[in-house]
Amino acid sequence: MKPQKYDALVLAAGFLVSWEILYLLVGADVVSAPAATLSRAVTLLRGRNFWNDAASTGIAFGYACIIGIAGGLLLGLALGLHRFAGDVADPILGTVYSIPKITLYPIILLIFGLSLTAKIAFGVIHGIFPVAIFTMNAVRNVAPVHRRTARTLRLSPVATVVMVLAPAAIPEILSGIRIGIAVTLLGILIAELFASSSGIGFALIRATEIHNVVDIFALTLLLFLFAVAINTLLHIAERRVRHDA
Repeated sequence: MKPQKYDALVLAAGFLVSWEILYLLVGADVVSAPAATLSRAVTLLRGRNFWNDAASTGIAFGYACIIGIAGGLLLGLALGLHRFAGDVADPILGTVYSIPKITLYPIILLIFGLSLTAKIAFGVIHGIFPVAIFTMNAVRNVAPVHRRTARTLRLSPVATVVMVLAPAAIPEILSGIRIGIAVTLLGILIAELFASSSGIGFALIRATEIHNVVDIFALTLLLFLFAVAINTLLHIAERRVRHDA
């Protein structure tokens, strides 16, 4: 067995043991047992209601990722290619990104109402900034020799981006996309927690209101596994690109 797989198994076993100990210490009113949580998670996966909520969250998440990644890439490339614009925008992007996004949600609701569009918009404002910041810095950090080579070959601006700058910057851009996708999911779930009539976040807040501890932990576990799966796939892709670069 490879060392990385062994480490993952040890980590998972340690997590389950810690979870069981915490359950024994605080009781079922606060933490559900691992076995009961896993059983309930399997039951949820077999039910139609869960998949209806998952579809609602998944649609919003998918649209938000597409818009956030595309917008972040375009913004990052534009700022990275123009150094003065990048120097001006860099602190602005950092400041805006540091603002707690939940403070903007009332404005989102006023503009879009209680709708799917509101969830998408809230997810986009979470994900677009890390993608833009990482892309801008990646393009700006490309070695000058690449730009000189493009000028020597008399490549057009579009060809320079596609054939020279993008391949050189892609590893760091992928890091930004990975973070952007993670925080986009967070934004969608927060939107569903506070103002929604469907979705996994809505199911979580509904379980919280009736103090259904097992459902809370089962839904959280399923979300955690989904997030880990996405992050792992993106991390593998990023590592392969870095290895090939």
